[in-house]
Amino acid sequence: MRGSGQEGRVLVQIIKPSGTLKHRPTRKVAPMHLNLISRIARPALAVFATALLAACHIAPPRTDDPNEHFNRNMYAFNDKLDKAVIRPVAVGYRKVTTPPVRTAISDFYTNIRLPITVANDLLQARPKQAFQSTSRFVVNLTIGFLGFKDPASLLGIPLEDNDFGVTLARWGVPEGDYLVLPLVGPTTVRDVWRLPVDSYFFDPLSYYSRNHSYKYGQEYIPSALYLVTLRSRGIDAESFLASAYDPYVFMRDAYRQQRLYQIYDGSPPADVIEKMQGLNDNQGFDPDKLLEEQHSWERQNGEKPE
Repeated sequence: MRGSGQEGRVLVQIIKPSGTLKHRPTRKVAPMHLNLISRIARPALAVFATALLAACHIAPPRTDDPNEHFNRNMYAFNDKLDKAVIRPVAVGYRKVTTPPVRTAISDFYTNIRLPITVANDLLQARPKQAFQSTSRFVVNLTIGFLGFKDPASLLGIPLEDNDFGVTLARWGVPEGDYLVLPLVGPTTVRDVWRLPVDSYFFDPLSYYSRNHSYKYGQEYIPSALYLVTLRSRGIDAESFLASAYDPYVFMRDAYRQQRLYQIYDGSPPADVIEKMQGLNDNQGFDPDKLLEEQHSWERQNGEKPE
C-alpha cells in the first residue's frame, strides 16, 4: 500500500482497557507565558529564541503525508543502512554482554540524560516534574553507583521522558508535516528542533564530546555506545514491524501516537487521536474498506489473508 490519506492508515490506537477511545478529561495544553521564560537561565533564553524561529516556519498540522514519496525513500535508505551496519553491531553487542550488564548500561544512559528532561520541564513551567527528575538523577548518581543501578525506582521516584519537541508542542507550536530523515528516522517539522537544541544545551553526552579531544575520536565512544544500546533494545520489537502489512505506515502512525502520548501525559483526548488518524465523518472512514486494502496488499505480496 503506497497511497496517502485512507490508503496509508493503520488502526494503531491508544485504547483504554475497556476498548473505547474515551479518555479521562485532561487539562488543556496552553502556550507558556513569556514572563515564565524570564525566570530561566540564560541558555533557556536562547532556546526560546530558537522556538520563535521554529514557529515562524512551521505549517499548520496535517493528517495526511504530503512528503510520502520522499519519506518512503528515506525509510528505505535507513532500513538498508540498519540491516547492513547498525543492526549487526547491535546483535554483536547482545552476544558479548549478558542481560544484567545490558540493563546496567541502559540504566546509566537513561540517568545521565535526565538533565534533558529536567531542562524541558522547567521550560514548560512544570516545577514538580522537574524536582522529581532531579531527585531521580541525584539518587541514581550517588547511591545507584553513577546510575548503573536504579534505586530511585525502588524509592517510588517516577521516570519521566521529556524533550524540546514536547516543549514546543506545549508552547502551542503546531506539529507540521511528518518527515523521515536519513540517519535520524521518523520525526516532524516540530520535533526535528529537539535534535540540535537538546543536544547542544542539555545533553551531558554531547557536552562531553564537545569539550574533550582524544586520539582517534574516542570522545565520541559514549555517544556511540548509547546509540548501540538503543538499537539493541529495539531488536525485541522487530516482530511487530515485520508483521505489519506496510511497515512505513506502521512506523509513521506509531511514532505520531507515541508523541501524542508524551505531550498529553499519557492521556491524549480521543478527538485528537481521531484527528491525527483522519478518522472523522467528513472523510467517510470505512474499516471494511481498510481491511480489504490490507487483504489486497497481502495477495500482492504473496501472503494469505486471514
